Amino acid sequence: MSPAPTADNSANNKQRDVTADQQSNAASDRAITQKIRKAIVVDKSLSSDARNVKVVTVNGAVTLKGPVKSEEEKQQVASGAAEVVDASKVDNQLTVKGQ
Repeated sequence: MSPAPTADNSANNKQRDVTADQQSNAASDRAITQKIRKAIVVDKSLSSDARNVKVVTVNGAVTLKGPVKSEEEKQQVASGAAEVVDASKVDNQLTVKGQ
């Protein structure tokens, strides 16, 4: 008998571990990030935490990271990003403080 396979989600983790230093330098990706950041920063209904989330765009795919104060705020930020790019291209990794 061969040993049971071990669970290995390293590849999945690598995809989810997008960091700000991986922001693409392509003009189109920078423009997407800029539009999303601007929409977030001008929305005074968002907490200061939400207005400071990280937005990383690579090949048109957007990753949102950082803490927000509520589930509603998490969805609000993601919805704002989905107004700039298709919702299927938004990876919402925002976390609600205290959860």
